[in-house]
Amino acid sequence: MGSCNILVIGAGGLGCELLKNLALMGFQKIHVIDMDVIDLSNLNRQFLFRRADIGSSKAEVAAKFINSRIPGCNVVPHFKKIQDYDEDFYRQFHVVVCGLDSIVARRWMNGMLISMLQYDDDGELEQTSLIPMVDGGTEGFKGNARVILPGISACVECTLDLFPPQVTYPLCTIANTPRLPEHCIEYVKMIQWNKENPFECPIDGDDPNHINWIYEKAQERANQFNILGLSYRLVQGVVKNIIPAVASTNAVIAATCTTEVFKLATSCCLPLNNYMVFNDVDGIYTYSYEAEKKPDCIVCSNKPKTYFVDNGSIKLKQFIEDLCESKDYQMKNPGVTTSIDGKNRTLYMSLVKSIEEKTRDNLNKTFDELGLKSGSQLFIADVTNPNTIILELKYTQTSEMVTD
Repeated sequence: MGSCNILVIGAGGLGCELLKNLALMGFQKIHVIDMDVIDLSNLNRQFLFRRADIGSSKAEVAAKFINSRIPGCNVVPHFKKIQDYDEDFYRQFHVVVCGLDSIVARRWMNGMLISMLQYDDDGELEQTSLIPMVDGGTEGFKGNARVILPGISACVECTLDLFPPQVTYPLCTIANTPRLPEHCIEYVKMIQWNKENPFECPIDGDDPNHINWIYEKAQERANQFNILGLSYRLVQGVVKNIIPAVASTNAVIAATCTTEVFKLATSCCLPLNNYMVFNDVDGIYTYSYEAEKKPDCIVCSNKPKTYFVDNGSIKLKQFIEDLCESKDYQMKNPGVTTSIDGKNRTLYMSLVKSIEEKTRDNLNKTFDELGLKSGSQLFIADVTNPNTIILELKYTQTSEMVTD
């Protein structure tokens, strides 16, 4: 009770249940991270908050509420992003519990815990470096809970195709070659809003003035590229990206996750092995199974993943789009670098404006034109992982012209 140090990520619908359960179960040392503030729409299910708390930090209000109600419990809040902390911060915890609504954040946390693993001279995992992650997720009347033992069991990246498809658009497409009305909306949301700063505040999906401004700017861009199908309702859907939440589902999944934390902390019995699915759309149905590790997982396999292409005629733009759209990668906004003749070279990076401008021309160049050969390594940086991912190119056909 006094020695187990637990980190709860997220203080929303699932996070409030997790904090309450862990505290009432007797855990006394709990930290909670959440970057959001309390909104009116949270109050119907996030029961640690009241109307007077609207606009305040979720993590800080939740911690204060638990500490005042449960003697001996010390919840430490962190009103920050998980990316704001490094390995030294995460090493202090014995178990990490995720109550997130973001797959990107799950993948980042998964990558962080795997990067902290240590191996002995024989390549065997040192168990003391392992920090288990208990992950819960809900969507309407469906939910899931899982126990991830980094380096031993399947990680988040191994089972990425289990998540519902995420609508993502490569930034190079949004900025340079939009084809869909969604591309125009995302351009205004991600680029134009920050550039023009019309209301001197972040986008509020519930503010009709904000939605109207985005709609008008997106319509201008759609007209510029002869794109049809833009509507006010579509703008709302893209901006808000709403996922339905049901309080009872949160309660069931949080109870499952808390039970797994208790098992890990006390060794009273074996933990879940390793994935549990819950569905109460029609009656109540649940089952569990063991998700298997992918031998070539880009995060936990401990080796470069081979990227197969027919030849060197593939363009860099096509490669980046595949990283975003393929179910094996599902990246958000990858930056690509390589090493040619012992010198590091940035092929494309969109997050830094000056670098994006200098590397933009590379998008329409082929791998051959960029000097990439079969066996070349590409180093991919993306918000879904705290570490660089290495892909090794493998040409299945020669890129040179063959004559009789």
